[in-house]
Amino acid sequence: MINCNKEQVINIIKNIASTMEKNKEYLTELDSAIGDADHGINMNRGFKAVVEKLPEVEDKCIGTILKTIGMTLVSTVGGASGPLYGTAFMYAGREVTGEKELDLTDIKNLFRAALEGLVKRGKAKPGDKTIVDTLTPVVDYFKSSLDEKTDNEILEEIVSIAKESMEATKPLLAKKGRASFLKERSKGHLDPGAVSCYLMIKEFAAVLKGVA
Repeated sequence: MINCNKEQVINIIKNIASTMEKNKEYLTELDSAIGDADHGINMNRGFKAVVEKLPEVEDKCIGTILKTIGMTLVSTVGGASGPLYGTAFMYAGREVTGEKELDLTDIKNLFRAALEGLVKRGKAKPGDKTIVDTLTPVVDYFKSSLDEKTDNEILEEIVSIAKESMEATKPLLAKKGRASFLKERSKGHLDPGAVSCYLMIKEFAAVLKGVA
C-alpha cells in the first residue's frame, strides 16, 4: 500500500511551491472576485519562505518538517490563508511526530488532522465555500475501505474527488471570510482557498505516483 518517505515529503512541498508560483495570477484573479485579490500573491510568498526553510529541517522527522511549514505559513502568509493552512500543517505534523516514513494509515491520520486544524481555526463546515469543502470529501474517502484498490487508484481518486469538490464551491453562497460580505453575489465564483487546496492535493498525488 501507499507509503511516503521524508524525501517525497520534501519534493511535495517544493512542487506545491512551484505550483503556487505558476498559479499566482489565477488564484489572485479568483480572489479579486470575492476576496481581497491577494490569495495567489500570499500563497506564493508563503511557500517561497517555506522552501527557504527546508534546508534547516531536511534531516528532521516528517512531523517536524510539517510543523515548521505550518509555523512559516502563519508568519508569512497574509489574510486568513496563513493561519488556516499553517494550522492545518501544524496539526498534520503533530500527528506524525518522529516518523521518517508514512504508511497509508499515517496518511489518513495526517489528512484528518489537517482538516481538524482547519475547522478549529476557521470554524467552517462543508457548504460554507472554503478550503474545508475541498478537503472534507478527501478525508471521508480515506475513511472508506481501500483494501481492494491499488496505490494509483487511490491517488487518482483523491485528486478526482478534490477537483469535483473544489468545482462544487462555485454555486455556493459564501458564509465565511471576506467573501461572505458579498452574500448572493458570492455565488458563481470558485473559492480561491478551495482551489489552492486542490492544487496541493494534486501535487501530493503526483509525487507519490512518481510523475512529478
